[in-house]
Amino acid sequence: MVDKLVLSDEEWRKRLTPEEYQVLRHHGTERPHTGCFVGTKDPGTYVCAGCGNPLFKAGTKFESGTGWPSFTQPLQADSVTEYRDVSYGMVRTEVRCGRCDGHLGHVFPDGPPPTGLRYCMNSVAMKHVPEGQPFQLVTK
Repeated sequence: MVDKLVLSDEEWRKRLTPEEYQVLRHHGTERPHTGCFVGTKDPGTYVCAGCGNPLFKAGTKFESGTGWPSFTQPLQADSVTEYRDVSYGMVRTEVRCGRCDGHLGHVFPDGPPPTGLRYCMNSVAMKHVPEGQPFQLVTK
């Protein structure tokens, strides 16, 4: 894992679109079936829209029927971090980028084999890097 990326709120506002900022920095969510990656099947890697950290391989993506792109596992164990989320009267597990701590979505224990997990992510929190292209980590 690369070094953590820590920026001020002002720096995040300058780097991100308003929608990216709302989701990544304020734990927002996009409406179901509106994200650009819901039905995509292109090979490659999904990276954090905030910092470029590689998160998920396209081959672990599956159609969950929830309206958000879903994956069975992160690219590496430290690609993401997980936190207990008790907001909105529910108990869930929040998923954040392991590098910049940006909110990505939630993980649920109702996914398909081999993991049985469903990483339900916001499209706006990610970018797709086509297979064979290098990752570009954002620095200060």
